Amino acid sequence: MAEDTPTVVTPVVLRDWRLPDPSGSKDSKGRLLVVGGCAGNPGAVLLAAEAALRVGAGKVQVATVESTAGRLAVAVPEAFVLGLAQDGDEIAASAAARIAEQASGVDAVLLGPGIGDPGAALALLEALVPQLEVPVVVDAVGTAFLTEHADGLGTLASGSVVTPNTEELALVLGADEEEVGADVLGSCRRMVEATGATVLAGSAVTFAVEPGGACWRLEQGAPGAAASGSGDVKAGAVAGLLARGAGPAQAAVWAAYVHAGAGERLTSEVGRVGFLARDLVSRLPRILDELEV
Repeated sequence: MAEDTPTVVTPVVLRDWRLPDPSGSKDSKGRLLVVGGCAGNPGAVLLAAEAALRVGAGKVQVATVESTAGRLAVAVPEAFVLGLAQDGDEIAASAAARIAEQASGVDAVLLGPGIGDPGAALALLEALVPQLEVPVVVDAVGTAFLTEHADGLGTLASGSVVTPNTEELALVLGADEEEVGADVLGSCRRMVEATGATVLAGSAVTFAVEPGGACWRLEQGAPGAAASGSGDVKAGAVAGLLARGAGPAQAAVWAAYVHAGAGERLTSEVGRVGFLARDLVSRLPRILDELEV
């Protein structure tokens, strides 16, 4: 298939592109650090961390604001939760050294879910990213860093994934959101060229594009999955698979397909709309298992 022609993702495509073996100890299944959240939105990192665990990541840590860390530790007892210094409601940029220390020894880092202020995200990632040595997933308001520093991931970029929505994609590219929405594939390609990372973006139709030009088209999904928190679930699934040892494009494509499959499963169980992002999380293992058989 030509490089500019997207591969349509199907179960057959995925079964011919197997994920790393899920057997072994929790240490062999990958370690992930999720960085994000703010005083007003602790739920985003909770959804992302749970999604990563549900797709098989062995150990998940969460670094978030001190004011919500205790509640998160109780809500996700399977994860280690680190409380960080705050600047108002947000993680303080001064916490970057502590986060980098926590990231030592992990297999991947997810940056951005639940950060509320783009300025705070920019300051934190400017201080943190140069200290990281593992692949990252940049999500949500974390993309404010790429808006100012498109090539800011540096040597990490080739192993990393960016998961913007249409608005964030437009901001990074300095483009009109309507134009980006009309040509998501072309916009993803432009963002790959700018950042050097694999890009996963779209809604009704989702595209994954990796450096070098290979791309995938995902046509699955459900209207009800376009809900608050759904993107945090998808980003957590991408990061969890990346931590497990999947390549960046593989993690993006598999996570997007499994996330869409969870939405379709809930549509049959609940209805076309009205289910919650947290409901997607609990359906991820079954969809993943059906594909890995």
